Amino acid sequence: MPGAIHAEGLVKTFGEVRALDGVDLDVPEGTVLGLLGPNGAGKTTAVRVLTTLLEPDAGTAVVAGIDVCENPTAVRRSIGLSGQFAAVDEYLTGRENLRMVGRLYQMPAREAKRRADELLERFDLAHAGDRTAKTYSGGMRRRLDLAAALVVRPPVMFMDEPTTGLDPRNRQSLWEVIEDLVAGGTTLLLTTQYLEEADRLAHDIAVVDHGRVIARGTSDQLKARTGGERIEVVVHDPAHIPVARAVLDRHGHTGGGEGCTVEQHTRKLTVPVTGGAKLLAEVIRELDAEGIEIDDIGLRRPTLDDVFISLTGHATEPGDEPAAGTAGGAAHDAATGAGGTGTEEDDR
Repeated sequence: MPGAIHAEGLVKTFGEVRALDGVDLDVPEGTVLGLLGPNGAGKTTAVRVLTTLLEPDAGTAVVAGIDVCENPTAVRRSIGLSGQFAAVDEYLTGRENLRMVGRLYQMPAREAKRRADELLERFDLAHAGDRTAKTYSGGMRRRLDLAAALVVRPPVMFMDEPTTGLDPRNRQSLWEVIEDLVAGGTTLLLTTQYLEEADRLAHDIAVVDHGRVIARGTSDQLKARTGGERIEVVVHDPAHIPVARAVLDRHGHTGGGEGCTVEQHTRKLTVPVTGGAKLLAEVIRELDAEGIEIDDIGLRRPTLDDVFISLTGHATEPGDEPAAGTAGGAAHDAATGAGGTGTEEDDR
């Protein structure tokens, strides 16, 4: 049975640019799909199609059981959307911004007021709720925009790089909000450039490149594709590097000096291994027996950064594509039935 978000063969072109080239996605109800990809991979374009802001050239998409092309208005009433950049009315207070979104979704005035107060508290904005948004810092605006996306407690959420511009404390707070939402049954599609964010939040991860999904699986499954464990050692004295290398080679996959790599300037040696913590303890004992003083040693496993580089050829960078839309804009569309068409410049 298709999930709360389901897409098959999505295609979207802008002139010569094929932003989506047959994208398939499926997000089961009450789970988080992390959508990763390099700059220009098509992540934001996919979000815009799924949230009815763009019409696909080919393929089908169903959100909350509703076809995005056949009944976009009903889709808009069932989703929350937060784009890459905060988009709030600078001349309204934080409280007024949230109440406005509630009213656009046709919430009763009293309920919209209560929900605004609740969200201001949740996002640590209560102290600034009666100040105009133009006096907010960038991080405060971002939090207000995210709060606006949650005004109506939508069953399906789309967040396009939601923590961009947030400091570590506020990023942690948002992660906790997302975890609470999902625990309550919300389905979330999340694009992010913070791979630790996907590692923590996503039940499933799809890697997109050149408009196609090139890998899909859990965080552990994707890491397993990249390679196994490795031991990294930083020796205190560079003169001890040859002996330390010999010790590591005895435990590496290939042996004979081929498995261990050495960074002379950092005094770091790395070797791929199998055996986990038990093997690490054995290596520590041998290094100690050889009289080698170490500054650092550890058993490292592949990270999502390693996965990303392996699959796409380079690390992630912030600012993949222009914003996919805003909570307020989505609310306005839901209330008025307005749609978006987009331009080539919007989605490259």
